[in-house]
Amino acid sequence: MIAFNKEQIYIVTGASSGIGRATALLLNNLGASVIAIARNKQRLESLKTDCKNPNNIYIEIKDLCENINDLPNYVKSLKEKYGKFFGMVYCAGVSELKPIAITEYEDMERDFNINYYAPIFMTKGLIDKRNNVGYGTSIVAISSIAAICSDKGHSIYSGAKAALCASMKVIANESVKNKIRVNCILPSIIDTPMTNASEEEYLRSQLHLYPFGFGNPNDVAHMAIFLLSNKSAFISGQNYILDSGGVR
Repeated sequence: MIAFNKEQIYIVTGASSGIGRATALLLNNLGASVIAIARNKQRLESLKTDCKNPNNIYIEIKDLCENINDLPNYVKSLKEKYGKFFGMVYCAGVSELKPIAITEYEDMERDFNINYYAPIFMTKGLIDKRNNVGYGTSIVAISSIAAICSDKGHSIYSGAKAALCASMKVIANESVKNKIRVNCILPSIIDTPMTNASEEEYLRSQLHLYPFGFGNPNDVAHMAIFLLSNKSAFISGQNYILDSGGVR
């Protein structure tokens, strides 16, 4: 059985909804202390209310794209406020269907900022030995199956998620000397508010690829918790696909 204690402090970004919320709740329910980061204060407060251990969850209202270059310093400020971290699950992200014919640079910049640059610079802050506990530290980035297999309209999103997977594997190699583990999870379609904002016709067209139906945020959260825990102490630099067993 996986269990944590309140001295084990983890960052969860995108914690106000979807996969991030599910991960923060599960981590807290299993005993860990969680720094829940998102932009929406009301939804973060709702998360705290729903936690099993509300005294062990701390909400931080933050736009991660506001000053990406300063994110390592932001992580440092959180360490000084709460203590050294045992890890992070980076869940914040956006997904937008847009054919390349109508794609503008601003679209790419917006997508890469939150889906690639922000997780890389948050990770940069986490792997700084002054901010983590060393051995036992684990970082999990939520990528997407779009990184390796995608559909029309996902050229930007797929590019950002593929870049994330590639860079996190390199960071895993660079961090092994400090006994820090780094992994990615690549979910296919998960039933989240972000997904539900997609075009209904697109979702219907994809359903036949999912023998067990679209995923639930908890499906991803349980995998993230496993990768944070000492049960996965032998695992780093990997990309885990969660796709309902679909044939692609």
